[in-house]
Amino acid sequence: MVKEDVIKELGNGAEMDYIRVLKALNEIKFPVGKGLLVDFLKGDFKNASIKKNELFELYNFGSLKKYDVGEIKAMIDNLIANAMVDVNSLIGNKFATVLGITSKGSEELMNPSMYKKKMVSNLESKKTVISDEERELFKELDFFLSNYNDEQKKAIISQKKNILCVAGAGSGKTSVLTKRIEFLVKYKSVSAERVLAITFTRKARQEMEARLIRLGVSGVKVETFNSFSEKILQKYGHLIYSSPTRIMSYSDKLFAISLALQDIGLDINSASNKYFSDSQKNNKEPAQLTNIFMNDCFSVMEYFKSKNQELYDFSKDVEDEKDRDIARIIFRVCKSLQDYMKIQGLRDYIDQILDTISFFKKNKDVIPEFDYILVDEYQDVNAMQIELMDLLIAKNLGVNLFAVGDPRQSIFGWRGSDINYILKFEEKYSDCEVIHLIKNYRSNRKIVDFMNHSIRTMKVPDLESSKMGDAEIRIHDFDSEEAEHAYILDKVGVFLKLMAGDDIFVLARTNRQLNELSNKMKAKNIPHVVRSDELKRPAVANRGDVTLATIHAIKGLEAGVVFVIGCNELNFPCKASDHPVIELVKMGMQEYDKEEEEKRLFYVAISRAKEKLFLSYSGKKPTYFINDDMKKMAGGWF
Repeated sequence: MVKEDVIKELGNGAEMDYIRVLKALNEIKFPVGKGLLVDFLKGDFKNASIKKNELFELYNFGSLKKYDVGEIKAMIDNLIANAMVDVNSLIGNKFATVLGITSKGSEELMNPSMYKKKMVSNLESKKTVISDEERELFKELDFFLSNYNDEQKKAIISQKKNILCVAGAGSGKTSVLTKRIEFLVKYKSVSAERVLAITFTRKARQEMEARLIRLGVSGVKVETFNSFSEKILQKYGHLIYSSPTRIMSYSDKLFAISLALQDIGLDINSASNKYFSDSQKNNKEPAQLTNIFMNDCFSVMEYFKSKNQELYDFSKDVEDEKDRDIARIIFRVCKSLQDYMKIQGLRDYIDQILDTISFFKKNKDVIPEFDYILVDEYQDVNAMQIELMDLLIAKNLGVNLFAVGDPRQSIFGWRGSDINYILKFEEKYSDCEVIHLIKNYRSNRKIVDFMNHSIRTMKVPDLESSKMGDAEIRIHDFDSEEAEHAYILDKVGVFLKLMAGDDIFVLARTNRQLNELSNKMKAKNIPHVVRSDELKRPAVANRGDVTLATIHAIKGLEAGVVFVIGCNELNFPCKASDHPVIELVKMGMQEYDKEEEEKRLFYVAISRAKEKLFLSYSGKKPTYFINDDMKKMAGGWF
């Protein structure tokens, strides 16, 4: 068991308080539901079960009384999300659920480590200091910098070799990054060809190139990690590959899956029947199930690659016998896929980067030379992208690194991104300068305050709004999802009479919610576009279309009016998950706190709004991500 003095030693106990939940579950000798556990930890003598079973005599009774009920629920859900507590149906009553400690939870009791993954324990914010010398320089360059605030000016012209620019939502990070490039080329006489700017998506790359053209800057190498790598592979392919290679197509994937299943004596239908539960198969065509199964297999294979880890037989780590059999099938399919791709000269987008890394390691003389490297969205980098950057930096010992990102908006850990690279930037580059951009130019002050309260436990500076005036924030409670959707449709219809549809977002946590609402909008003839993080191609919007989107797919965009639907405990944090086997594989490798990432995702959703923000939920209890301060700011529930 964890000793009390150990808990006190680590962060005065606050960061270790989740251990009290595990200790309580271990201490209570009968199955316990969430409500009873919360009351036990809160020290509620009114609970009949606590009185009847004399639980008030136990050591951990009332051990979390300093927290409110929502915060204790958050701790419990966090432990569930991180596979340390499981939820099971009570024997004899399938509608009642009880909590229990998993083997991972027992290990955490003996050797606490999850607190180390908490963002709050890793990030230390400091106020950006502007020196008198810098202010004088700002005056001299006023013709160039007049449209920027002091922190932005510092980021644009700083002479430090390594810079981390922590840019909050709506703080103008892309403007700052491109303006810095203009400064380097026009006023520092840096050769444009010696500047490399890296971003994550093709769209972001195109936007950056367009901005540089408007600034009169040409010749800078603006790339995504993949486009940079592909150019290396195209140039040196004859040295890298013994035979022609190409990116794997969708039809290639289908054929490879069929062959892999044949190797283990299965076809796609029998594999689907083993893999999916009856409820998962409901309302889905065989082709849809095939597509999901295929994508899951490739996602597991790619996830191992993104973590720079060899594929191993992860079925040995699965406790449930049925899930273990499915895990074994997935492992064998993934192994076969890897072999097939190698033989056929096929590669995926992750292979682009990995093959480039491998080539650079063996041929350091061909690594391109740069004087300045600028990386956008640094909170989303993963292990292989960091390794590629490290090779570039090692080749160019005098290179200047400018990384810009926002840990508040790190939401792709499930895809292999690691928030620790931005949180520990100062550890890696000890002589670096950290500049915080905290002025939000997107949202009204009331909405910015609402955003700040949603992540109050993070050690990041509050954002400040530059926009005054009225803002509207409402939180709506509905009896049913049907009523919630009817309200959204009606409200959107009202706004469409007052403004363009492309200034209206309706955001959801899951694709299911989007699809249902989209069908209802079609029936009402409301022009809209659906943006989903699972779509192969970005949706094409017509002018005036309302945007329906998952939160992952909308990051970086903004609208005057934003609806966030389904704000209940089922969706925030999201209880819907991948197939259990996929979840287990990823959970075993993840080095991030899933519940914290879900909270950051909620922050991303509400930070899209410029003037009006409507949160709604139905059925289940409202998400505890909406804390008491936020409820007061919105005037309570409607």
